[in-house]
Amino acid sequence: MNIVVCVKQVPDTWSEKRLDPEDSTLDREATDPVMNEMDEYAVEEALRLQETHGGEVTILCMGPDSATQTVRKALSMGGDRAVHVVDDALHGSDAVATSLVLARAIETIDAVDLVLLGSESSDARMSVVPAMLAERLGRAQLTFAKEVTVDGPTVTIKRLTDDGYQVVEGTTPAVVSVVEKINEPRYPSFKGIMSAKKKPVQTYAVADLGIDPGEVGLSGAWTSVESFELAPPRESGRVVTDDGNGADRLAEKLVEFLASKKFV
Repeated sequence: MNIVVCVKQVPDTWSEKRLDPEDSTLDREATDPVMNEMDEYAVEEALRLQETHGGEVTILCMGPDSATQTVRKALSMGGDRAVHVVDDALHGSDAVATSLVLARAIETIDAVDLVLLGSESSDARMSVVPAMLAERLGRAQLTFAKEVTVDGPTVTIKRLTDDGYQVVEGTTPAVVSVVEKINEPRYPSFKGIMSAKKKPVQTYAVADLGIDPGEVGLSGAWTSVESFELAPPRESGRVVTDDGNGADRLAEKLVEFLASKKFV
């Protein structure tokens, strides 16, 4: 079974994020870059399927040169090889463009049975790329999986829902997105970290994939940030002494606050 795992480099969840005033895109220089946490679960699941069914795990990443760190981490976990799409033209790409680039890159890889992704990225939290990618590839989509089982050409997942799960089946080739309840990602071993440095990484530019630069990046984005401003500094709190009417005064202050934010 040949599996492709899509991974993304994102700003550290715990860091303070900001937009670049030059083009209103995320200022990636202001935060520490890390692998998207949800993608770690996808890598782990791919490795477990490989251990059961054999085959090869290819890591696929679209991102700047710095995303090489994320690619190497996925390889150190156990991936066999990687494809990295890196091009300045990709800066500012939205989900539509991202799905296009990933689909074209996957088409360069022979005999792909499964494409695995995290259900969302921590910097966008849109959960739309897996579905868009499946549509572009013309493959079955099985999303929000908390469990994946493969039996021959049949892929069965337990799709996480608000009140439990649904059993969904599809046939390979397929696109599967996973949630954090699916497994516990392994830590890269020292041996894995050292071997990752020698594993092959194929790099592509946009032109190599037959994509017009105008279809990606800020110029090709379907959405844009018109304006933004920094959040005001937090004001010091007010101390209210409870003289027996504390609950009533607290309720009044809450209503005033909600009204000031136009919630009521």
